[in-house]
Amino acid sequence: MKYKLFNTPVTRNRILSLLISVGIIFSLTSCGNKNVNEHPTALENSSSSGNRIFTDTAGRTLTIPENIKKVYSLSPVGNIMMYTLAPEKIAGLSSKVEKDDKRFLMQSYNELPVLSGNFGQSNTMNTEEILKIKPDVIINMGNVDHTTIEGAQKIQEQLGIPVAVINFDLKTMGRAYEMLGELTGDKVRAKELGNYCTKVVNEINEAAAKIPDEKRVRVYYAEGDKGLQTDPKGSPHTEVLELVRGINVADVAMQKGYGRSNVSQEQLMKWNPDRIIVCIDAGTQKGNNPYQYIINDSTMKNLDAVKNKKVSAVPYHPFNWFDRPPSANRIIGVKWLANLLYPDIFNYDIRKDTKEFYEKFYHIKLTDTDVDEILENAG
Repeated sequence: MKYKLFNTPVTRNRILSLLISVGIIFSLTSCGNKNVNEHPTALENSSSSGNRIFTDTAGRTLTIPENIKKVYSLSPVGNIMMYTLAPEKIAGLSSKVEKDDKRFLMQSYNELPVLSGNFGQSNTMNTEEILKIKPDVIINMGNVDHTTIEGAQKIQEQLGIPVAVINFDLKTMGRAYEMLGELTGDKVRAKELGNYCTKVVNEINEAAAKIPDEKRVRVYYAEGDKGLQTDPKGSPHTEVLELVRGINVADVAMQKGYGRSNVSQEQLMKWNPDRIIVCIDAGTQKGNNPYQYIINDSTMKNLDAVKNKKVSAVPYHPFNWFDRPPSANRIIGVKWLANLLYPDIFNYDIRKDTKEFYEKFYHIKLTDTDVDEILENAG
């Protein structure tokens, strides 16, 4: 009976149709699998080639090596961040190390090639030399805007090397370390340094927020050869002053790039600040010491800050504590400035904290003589 059933014309046609359908489905499935193998997803491709996926602050998805061994930064901000995190992975520098700073830094860092970079008003990046050092990834740390993103993409296409954009400011430095650690693979140390930064920023921000307006100190941030350049409130170069709630007296337009708005002595006399903090920047000053100029100039001597001996030089070995560049170096700077402006509220042991910070971030144990040199004229 079964034989007769399967042997009928209708049944034979149905079986034939079924077999054809199964064959078509199998064929389509095989073709589909073949297409997936020929065009793997980014994640599958990265896994099979020893790469991984990293998403930067701008939301750009980058394919980077699983193990990052060489990093190049487009700016000094990234140089310092990488020096604190993983100095052995720095492939080259975007700015030179000043002679007087070298003894506070590792010899291997001082010997790195200087290839210039793409920051401020500088666009002297030596693409040929960067290609020679073969970095696994390039980082651009700072304020992330359309120009930054567009520039990173252009450099990435030009060099064929992934360029990661990481947002960076004083209050979110902990997150910046976290992202940098994810990028380089140094997550544990990045978390340690990031937590330290976050703790310092939060405790100072909380205490400073309680300072009444009438007790806030009016401050002039002196830059340039004669202290007659400055940056206004809202500039990335004055974030330390804003965090500790100092009042920036500079009523000037914000300059793009490097900043440094010009100021006349007449303007400064009108502002007549309670305090002057002086930026020492050997890389841009032409032999003059702005601290000495301010305290000795016949006109400047009429300022209340000069008469009351309230002029302080910002510590700058090996990196400026206030600015120039605005990187991790500012974490010890906020403690120093908080103490300086509001000694009744903040009582940090700056000498002790300086030694701790330099050992943790700069890989160096300071002597008392070292600390004396670093804090010269900073009181």
